Amino acid sequence: QVQLVEPGGGLVQPGGFLRPSCPASGFSFSRARMSWARQAPGKGLEWVSDINSSGWSTYYADSVKGRFTISRDNAKNTLYRQMNSLRAEDTAIYYCAKDRTTRGQGTLVTVSA
Repeated sequence: QVQLVEPGGGLVQPGGFLRPSCPASGFSFSRARMSWARQAPGKGLEWVSDINSSGWSTYYADSVKGRFTISRDNAKNTLYRQMNSLRAEDTAIYYCAKDRTTRGQGTLVTVSA
């Protein structure tokens, strides 16, 4: 059974940063393409970033390019997301996902002063 565990979200001030992780289990993590997605209040799902199985290829949505970094540690079966220079429009529920198919339960990140 695929399990993607996301830590509790939180409140951060504009310009701040977060580095949440997503420990994974129940599948061959080192062979899976992993992603982060988000859903802002009243909006649809946005795929924020992807990383291939070995970690050398990444994708970023224009909305986060240059501010967010996706990475992974295959030895620890964990996906990471470095979020810098946070903006109010980054407020959303963030999801860790496997192959853009299976998502975790999501965690709310609120960017506000």
